[in-house]
Amino acid sequence: MTVRIRKYSWQLAPADIRNIRQTVFVEEQQVPPELEWDDTDEIADHYLVVLPDNTPVGVGRLFSTLEETAHIGRMAILPAHRGKGIGKRLLRHLVSEAAGRFSELRLSAQEHAIPFYQRSGFHVCSDLYDDAGIPHVDMRCLAPQLLSNAFGTRQAPMLLGEDRDAWLFHSEQTMTELMDSVVGQARQRLWLYDRLLDHDLYDRLRLRELISTLARRHRLSEVRLLIHDDKPLVKHRHRIVELMRRLPSRIELRLVNDDYPVGDQPFLLVDREGVVFRHDFYKPEGFAKFSDSGRVRLLAESFQRMWDVGKSSLELRELPL
Repeated sequence: MTVRIRKYSWQLAPADIRNIRQTVFVEEQQVPPELEWDDTDEIADHYLVVLPDNTPVGVGRLFSTLEETAHIGRMAILPAHRGKGIGKRLLRHLVSEAAGRFSELRLSAQEHAIPFYQRSGFHVCSDLYDDAGIPHVDMRCLAPQLLSNAFGTRQAPMLLGEDRDAWLFHSEQTMTELMDSVVGQARQRLWLYDRLLDHDLYDRLRLRELISTLARRHRLSEVRLLIHDDKPLVKHRHRIVELMRRLPSRIELRLVNDDYPVGDQPFLLVDREGVVFRHDFYKPEGFAKFSDSGRVRLLAESFQRMWDVGKSSLELRELPL
């Protein structure tokens, strides 16, 4: 269906935007008015979806409270116009509006709408919670620009266990976005093999937070870091080391044993589906896959062999607290 999407500030927004939200949220879903109308409206960009004859059919808003994170919210399509792809068009328009300006997109999804958002590249990142009497989860996208570029060409883009296509990368920025998108969906296991824990690549705030979240998730969480050179960890006072010391039973580091065969290509494995693979230790070139159990199994076997004969780090053992 052909639609147009118009952007407004709250001060200049037509009454249609308020009317649609009133109809869908307050009247249909019984959201209390004092929760529906909040201060965020004043700082948000508001979007109105209209048909070719200018009939208003849907709304959404986009706002930011952090420099690198934007929030999508208050998406609503009038009952008579649902099931026609209008919601998907609106969501993807909002993603495209944010792409290039923000490195993360978040939204709060009603439980029944989770598959809708997953099909457009968002993954669940919280437990279920109650909001205005309705079950919700938080969802996010950690690579809005990549997602925007992929619309129309991929099914369930960047969704762990679902997206079977390869994502190629030739730059560090694309590589880190894909890495974060894979790690951000880990439920239990993260195994990393590299020459060293490069500061710019692995000591980023977002990645540390993702690893910390995984390590604290439950008692079976497992983060294994297998590297060749541990001296930069001490020289740069890598903050991953601080995380390891707080969670020693969940995060472990070993050095490869050169007396045994070792791999010459770095990789990162998440659970039994996700992989980020580089062709060379020294170049940000390779691919990411979000659903490739066969490749992950083979790489995991290689990792396990190196891990079993690996050595503990004397540098870290002697590092003062």
